[in-house]
Amino acid sequence: MFRVLTNETLAPDVHRLVVEAPRVAAARKPGQFVIVRADEAGERIPLTIADADAAAGTITLIVQVAGDSTRDIAATCAGGALQDVAGPLGKPTEIRNWGKVVCVGGGVGAAVLFPLVKALAQAGNEVTTIIGGRSEPYVILRDELAALSSELLVTTEDGSLGTKGFVTVVLDEILADESRRPDAVFAVGPVPMMAAVAEQTRPYGVKTVVSVNPIMVDGTGMCGGCRVTVGGMVRFACVDGPEFDGHLVDFRELARRQNAYKEHYCRLEGRIQAQQGGKR
Repeated sequence: MFRVLTNETLAPDVHRLVVEAPRVAAARKPGQFVIVRADEAGERIPLTIADADAAAGTITLIVQVAGDSTRDIAATCAGGALQDVAGPLGKPTEIRNWGKVVCVGGGVGAAVLFPLVKALAQAGNEVTTIIGGRSEPYVILRDELAALSSELLVTTEDGSLGTKGFVTVVLDEILADESRRPDAVFAVGPVPMMAAVAEQTRPYGVKTVVSVNPIMVDGTGMCGGCRVTVGGMVRFACVDGPEFDGHLVDFRELARRQNAYKEHYCRLEGRIQAQQGGKR
């Protein structure tokens, strides 16, 4: 069992947990993740290690509620415990001094971005961080990322905070300005956002790294749910990634596969809601 020390709400349905996991904390590197189960009946949920304190033996996890299992994890109060925290898993981020770096995070992708920004800043990079969300309450880790970045830029779809629009709007301005153009871009967030970022940077030849963690399922490569074509080769995000060269990822194939069961899921969700409504 892994004791939860703190549990705080960062945004609607988004929680930050500090968990006792000494071995994971000692071995973890930026970009890696753990597999978490709330209890014996819970699903295996892959979560990026947002931060770690090896001396204290703790790791930080940021959980977005998307179903019953993530709801159970997020509902684990301080003093409670999680059944399993297995890891660290996945390949760590390649951290070096690139020079100018732009880190782009959409929605809860800012949680995955945090350890990357921290490590890149410590390596001596000049880091500009762009984060966005639907509206102000959904923009997380602003203060933490601002403290690590040379510049923090915020966007919201409704204009309630920062620039109105998507993160790609601000990135486009930076890429167009030769004096601000980065040597590398790291993007984390929904698959369409990462695909858009890769297409933005392609004409400029800017190295672009994307974290394909949104498609991971069991975290071992056995289920095949996280397969992705990279440079014409089939890869698995959980064991070969989760980070890949954004210019080599076949995002069109990835989007088609993600949408294949969309109609089924919508019908299933409708039935569940109808059943729950009937029980009230």
